[in-house]
Amino acid sequence: MPSVALIGANGMLATAFRKLAPDDYRLHCYDLPEFDLTRRDQVLQLAEAAPEIILNCAAFTNVDGCETQQEIAFQVNGEGPGLLAELAARIGATLVHISTDFVFDGNRSTPYTEEDQPAPLSVYGASKRSGEQRILDSGLRKYFILRTSWLYGAGGNNFVETILRLAGERERLTIVADQRGTPTWTEDLARAVLALVQTDQYGIYHYSNAGECSWYEFAEAIIAEAEKAGVPLKASAIVPIPTEDFPLPATRPKYSVLAKDKIVTVTGVEIPAWPTSLHNYFLHRAKGETCGN
Repeated sequence: MPSVALIGANGMLATAFRKLAPDDYRLHCYDLPEFDLTRRDQVLQLAEAAPEIILNCAAFTNVDGCETQQEIAFQVNGEGPGLLAELAARIGATLVHISTDFVFDGNRSTPYTEEDQPAPLSVYGASKRSGEQRILDSGLRKYFILRTSWLYGAGGNNFVETILRLAGERERLTIVADQRGTPTWTEDLARAVLALVQTDQYGIYHYSNAGECSWYEFAEAIIAEAEKAGVPLKASAIVPIPTEDFPLPATRPKYSVLAKDKIVTVTGVEIPAWPTSLHNYFLHRAKGETCGN
């Protein structure tokens, strides 16, 4: 009967984890405002619950907001994971920390492996890399750092719901077409976490859905699924544009597809293709199992 401290318990991934965790998992849920990941006293106090697994789903994920709120970004995404590593080492727990494809610079055209050297382009990416490094430097042995990409799911803001909202308001959408990566459904990622913690093969792993696409191709697929599902839409045209035509404060990697051979070899987990998972998300959405932003 594993005991799990679920950090960031109200977010997208934690929502999926709570849904899919086996009945014999005892979940202790922590999130703002009652729990602050950056408060060392609060983090170390979690020892009283004696969790065997600490799953960190908390993060400051506003990529552009991180550019102007650097101190908060590095506190939440960098210092917080370090505190959780300290806690895990004290009580002999396993730490599972969720990281991001944005730790890479995107200057390649083949999937990034766990051995590739991070080189973040943004404050968000740098702060997430800082969190990874603090875990690596902590001396903790029992850890999984799990990088993922383009996450969407029930319980939070995400690209799918943003596109649906905009397509319901506007007749024409312009979407960046020269950044490539892989969408990831939270429920698939949660299953990967559950598979990983059954092993003792600690270290860094990558997980996203299978395949790759641009944000433009992802938006096209979202609209197609919405039309099949009977979602009312106003948009009649989606126009591909280069990154330069949609300037944002934070620089994004042009290519951030993650190689997933390692997690498949270690866990045997089956990785669905991203269009399949997007379709399944819409099936759940039709049943009222998701929320917009």
